[in-house]
Amino acid sequence: NDIVIFVSKNLFMGFLEIAKYRFSSRRYQDRLIEEAKLENILEAARIAPSAANYQPLKIIVLSDNREDMQQIYKREWFRTAPVILVVCGDHRQSWKRADGKDHCDIDVAIAADHITLEAADQGLATCWICNFDKDLCSKILGLPDHIEPIVILPLGYPADKKDINRHDYERKALMEIVHFGKYNNMQ
Repeated sequence: NDIVIFVSKNLFMGFLEIAKYRFSSRRYQDRLIEEAKLENILEAARIAPSAANYQPLKIIVLSDNREDMQQIYKREWFRTAPVILVVCGDHRQSWKRADGKDHCDIDVAIAADHITLEAADQGLATCWICNFDKDLCSKILGLPDHIEPIVILPLGYPADKKDINRHDYERKALMEIVHFGKYNNMQ
């Protein structure tokens, strides 16, 4: 079993390598994140595609006074992240399909994924947190009603590691998720 060790960006990892290196870290080093790395991560979110290019994305960056956030997600490891990104969507700006489907969550998810992958490329780690007290989060951050906190991403240098080959045994096989031409019941 190989254990992930983040490699210097100078090795020019391809997309699949970056995606394999990315993991949900639940323990972070007591180490500040360089401003240039944080800017690159936020830029990755900014350039993420959105439905009809409406760009409903809003990001709250918390590096100081994170204690209040502990109330909305009560896990001890959450405190160890030096930066918390609250990725929000503006429902007044998001594109709605003809049947009324609001694409705000989809646009925010794409941007959040850009964040997680750029963080991995920078030698940093994240963890998707969706199981949090949304109303309390909105109150703590002073969000207006049309801005919804959708995902919280703790960000930092990982103090834990994952097996790079974990996808071979933790993920479904391609034949279980891919259909060609039309859906066919493969089970």
